[in-house]
Amino acid sequence: MLFEQRSDIKEAREKYKKSGDADLFLRQLPRHLVAERAIIQCLKKFPGNYLQALQGVPRTLRLMYVHSYQSYLWNHAASMRVQKYGIEQVVIGDLVFCKGDSVEKLASFDCVEPKYECDDGEDDNGFPDVLLPEEKIQRVKIINSDDLSKGTYTFEDIVLPLPGSRIIYPDNDISEFFHDLAKKDSISLTESVHAVKEFSISNMTGDYRRVFQRPIDYTWELLTYTNNNEDLAETDLDIISRLKSTDLVTDKSSISASLDEKVNFVSDDKNPMIDQVECHGSDPKVALKLRFTLPASCYATMAIRELLKSSTSVAYQKTMNQ
Repeated sequence: MLFEQRSDIKEAREKYKKSGDADLFLRQLPRHLVAERAIIQCLKKFPGNYLQALQGVPRTLRLMYVHSYQSYLWNHAASMRVQKYGIEQVVIGDLVFCKGDSVEKLASFDCVEPKYECDDGEDDNGFPDVLLPEEKIQRVKIINSDDLSKGTYTFEDIVLPLPGSRIIYPDNDISEFFHDLAKKDSISLTESVHAVKEFSISNMTGDYRRVFQRPIDYTWELLTYTNNNEDLAETDLDIISRLKSTDLVTDKSSISASLDEKVNFVSDDKNPMIDQVECHGSDPKVALKLRFTLPASCYATMAIRELLKSSTSVAYQKTMNQ
C-alpha cells in the first residue's frame, strides 16, 4: 500500500530544506515519524555528522532497514529461480534443508551497541532499544546428482538464503544473480566496505526461507451477494462482539424484542440507512472465501496471487477500480 505525502509535512520539509531551522521542523514533524525526528535531532546537535545521525535512529528500526534489503534480494532471486528452473522439481545446485531437525544457534550480533545521545529532551522516541533473541539457522545442503537419482528432495524443500555471513548460496546461476543485483546498489555481499558493522550485509548472520510453501488447513467456499457493502467474512472483533452479545441475551423475550426492533428499523421508509442496506434489482455476484494457514515469512497476498494468477502491483490494482 502506498500513501501520499501529507501536504503539511511536505511543506515543513521544504521549509527545513531552505532554512535549516531544526527546531521549527521538529515542532511541525509528527511524533510517529520516529526515524526522521531522530535524524534531525542528531543533526541539530552534531551538524554534518550524518553517520551519527543514522545511528540515532532506534536500533530495532535501523536493523529493519537492513532486513528489508535482505528480503528485497531474496524476492528477486526467488522470482529468477522460478523463471529459470520452473516450479516442478529440484535441480543440481539448489539449496534444501537437511532432513531432520539440525539447527545451528547464532548470536545476532557480536559487537557492543554504542550509545548515542541525540535526543531533544524526550524520554524515548517510541522504539526502545532491546536485546534481540538468538537467531537459529537450520542446516542446508546443495543438491547433487545422487540426490536427484534418489528422489529424496522435492521442489517443496528448496530454500534460498537471506544474505549474511553464515549462509551459503546455491551452486548455480542464482548465486551469481544475488551478487550482481547487490552490485547494482554498490553493495558487496562478502566484504564490508566500511567500519559500521550494523549497516553491513556481511555482518548479518543471514537465514534461509522456503521458496515454495503449501498452505495447510485449506478450505474454500463460494458466496453469493448483491450488496457491495455487505461483510462476507467475520473479523476476530466481529466474533468477540457476537459472543459478548450472546452472553448478554439471557431469555427469549429479549431476543424477540431485539428482532422486532431490527425489523422495524429496516422497514422504516424514512430511515436514511436503507439505501446502503438494500439493493434494488442488482444481479447476484459471486465471491470466493478462502481460509488457510501459512508459517512465518509467508504471505497470503502471494498465495492469492498464485491462485488467481493476477498481479499484485499497485498499477494493476488501480485498474480494477476503474
